[in-house]
Order: sequence, then C-alpha cells, then structure tokens
Amino acid sequence: MNILNYIKSSFSELKDEMTWISKEEAQKSTVVVAVFTIIFAIAVFLVDQGFQKTLEGFFNFIK
Repeated sequence: MNILNYIKSSFSELKDEMTWISKEEAQKSTVVVAVFTIIFAIAVFLVDQGFQKTLEGFFNFIK
C-alpha cells in the first residue's frame, strides 16, 4: 500500500505543486541545446581527425 500512496502523491505533486516553464521557453531551450550539441560534435570530430592525422604521421615516420 505504501507504493500506491507514493505514486499517487508523486502525481499529485507533479500536477499541483510544480512550476512548469512555458512552451516558448522550452522551445528556446531545446534550440540552444541542439545548437551546442552540434557545435560540440563538430569540435570532437575535428580533434579526433587531428589525433588521427598526427598518429598516422608518427607511425609512417617510424616505418
């Protein structure tokens, strides 16, 4: 019975006591997160390519 009460009170709290952001604010936040995710992915790709070229040059130099 305790689990059932917990679930009921959790839904009640989410419905009545939480302050939710507006739809516009959520959309703006989503765009910001998407843009920074793309920028971070490009940065990681460039660093990875740099390491790859450096290691290829190093191992070709040793041969």
